[in-house]
Amino acid sequence: MTRTVLAGAWAVMVDGSTVTRGPVAVDGAVIASGPSPDAEVVDTSGCVITPGLVNAHHHLLQSAFRSRPDGRFLPMREWLARMAQRYADAEVDPELAAAAAAVGVAESLLCGVTTVADHHLTWPRDQDPVAMAGATIGAARRVGGRLVFVRGTARDDPDAAAQSVVDIHDAHLAGATDGVSPDGLTQLAVGPSGVHADGPETFAALSDVAARLGLRRRTQANEQIDVEIAAQRYGRRPLELLDDWGWLAPDVTVAHLCEITDDEVDLVARSGAHATHAPGCDVPMGWGVARVAALARAGARVGLGTSGGGSNDAGHLLADARLAMQVSGLIGDPVSARDCLAMATEGSATGLGRPELGHLRPGAAADLCVWACSDVFDAGVPDALDGLLWAGPGRRPRDVMVGGRWVVRDGALVTADSRALARDLTTILGQRLSN
Repeated sequence: MTRTVLAGAWAVMVDGSTVTRGPVAVDGAVIASGPSPDAEVVDTSGCVITPGLVNAHHHLLQSAFRSRPDGRFLPMREWLARMAQRYADAEVDPELAAAAAAVGVAESLLCGVTTVADHHLTWPRDQDPVAMAGATIGAARRVGGRLVFVRGTARDDPDAAAQSVVDIHDAHLAGATDGVSPDGLTQLAVGPSGVHADGPETFAALSDVAARLGLRRRTQANEQIDVEIAAQRYGRRPLELLDDWGWLAPDVTVAHLCEITDDEVDLVARSGAHATHAPGCDVPMGWGVARVAALARAGARVGLGTSGGGSNDAGHLLADARLAMQVSGLIGDPVSARDCLAMATEGSATGLGRPELGHLRPGAAADLCVWACSDVFDAGVPDALDGLLWAGPGRRPRDVMVGGRWVVRDGALVTADSRALARDLTTILGQRLSN
């Protein structure tokens, strides 16, 4: 069993409220209470250590469909139509799903994200859902990141979608407890796209299968098209419908929540549902801002996500944490750097039902990041942890560990050739798309 001690860091973020100066001891796959005499010592002088970041909302397939100039700043209805056409033109299948997921997970690890929740919504009728899910799950395992695979729906047949959840569970999560594989690397959840795409029958069918298998539930609410269609079709707001349909509860996480009202803030908080902020998608596209400070004051747990490459070209969660902090000042309800880091770690992990992730307390999974903070980008910063967000935009970690295993060293992916992954995806797209 490998034992490692990280020593000399300027600051160690144990969790959102606890910061020390280390050392951090790793015993096998978990954080230990103290160093072992035979441990390998890693020098982290001039660095900050944080838990591995947890991306609570991604669409990994969109790593193959990154935002193009003609797809930016569009009303959401138009953007969705363009994305659907691109999926059709590329003939989405397991090969493309695997290549996109490998790129997306590799990018995530290089940016300090050790766990990705992938809300997969594209299920071509001529493709086997078990094979589609397995392609993404297998890619994440090969690259070395933790994956929460969300069997999403968008106008899919409710009964077929529910049965596919069972089939995916049986095929890819043998021995799972509450949808989590024994090694903790793979988790299964369910998630309708939102009330704009799926009706009460789909929400009910996925609730039933989630209850049978012990799975978490996830959905999206309050983006432009969601509000628009909920009003047209039901004469209601999306969160009112989710409440009526049993989808505001402690096992549910709701992403986006743009322009949430005071009454809706209270509703989410009272329900025990979790929220996920995705500013790197919603802000540049002009789709709105989630009032995360208000949600937190009301008692809701808030995580952070990037959403997918079709609206947020990058999977850089730390950059989006910085954006969340900055845009909070624009809406007059500031969120601190440490609060945003807490959202990007334990806040996200809590919404996934993963108490072992997102912190560095003894017994936690040994998922961590080492961030070098001694160059000119951080000169003059009085608080290294605060400066992790305020200074050095686009910062990437020096080293990243997942479950006690180094996956990034000195800024390079060690589990796979990241440039080869990029070439593989580019080649597939070049063969399938003419423009």
